[in-house]
Amino acid sequence: MNRIELIIATAIVLFIAFLMGWFTHWMIHRFVRVGNGDMSDLDTMAQQLHEAEEQRDQAITYYQQREAEMSNQQTQTEAELRAAMEGLREARHEAEELRTYVERQNAE
Repeated sequence: MNRIELIIATAIVLFIAFLMGWFTHWMIHRFVRVGNGDMSDLDTMAQQLHEAEEQRDQAITYYQQREAEMSNQQTQTEAELRAAMEGLREARHEAEELRTYVERQNAE
């Protein structure tokens, strides 16, 4: 094989590679092409997804606020319960003192 034949063989191989690449590119774009109807569907789905994400964010915010309110209410209720228990303890102690006082007065 002389130099001219090598150049011609190389040119033919490169041309065939070019044609195969072009054909592959054409086939991919033919099958992957998105039509106008598909684009409107994609736009609709994107809008719906955006609205769903907004609703999710609003729901998360709402539940965080409710959790904070409920936690605050629980803290207040626990404080009231402690105060009521302390008052009950004092009342029982006072009632016990009065009972012992009355028993001493009756014993005399």
